[in-house]
Amino acid sequence: MTVSRGLYGPSRRLVPAYLATQGRTAAPGGHQLERLSILHAAADLPAGLGGEHRQLWELVRPGALTVAEAAAHLRLPVSATIFIAADLADRGALRVRSPIPNAQPVSRDLAERLLSGLRALK
Repeated sequence: MTVSRGLYGPSRRLVPAYLATQGRTAAPGGHQLERLSILHAAADLPAGLGGEHRQLWELVRPGALTVAEAAAHLRLPVSATIFIAADLADRGALRVRSPIPNAQPVSRDLAERLLSGLRALK
């Protein structure tokens, strides 16, 4: 829940973030969620979940978001969003994909040989 934009600046959460995690200090299940993990909706939202769980599920239903992007939309810390995403993944409502690893640098020698070969095709 948020307060609308008003005299004192942008809206703020009325419910503290720790209530979204139900006071837990460890995420459920064996999911290794990171801030760049990619979330996809997998199935219907299980009964008995509401609030931030429903909001997160509705955010990723049309496509995919990273945990960090979802946290920004929910106006929650990334750590709290990880708890919510792990709850949904445990219940089969979300699929979690590891972040795409950084590309390895290309060898300059290989790039020069490739360029030389392409020029030779002319």
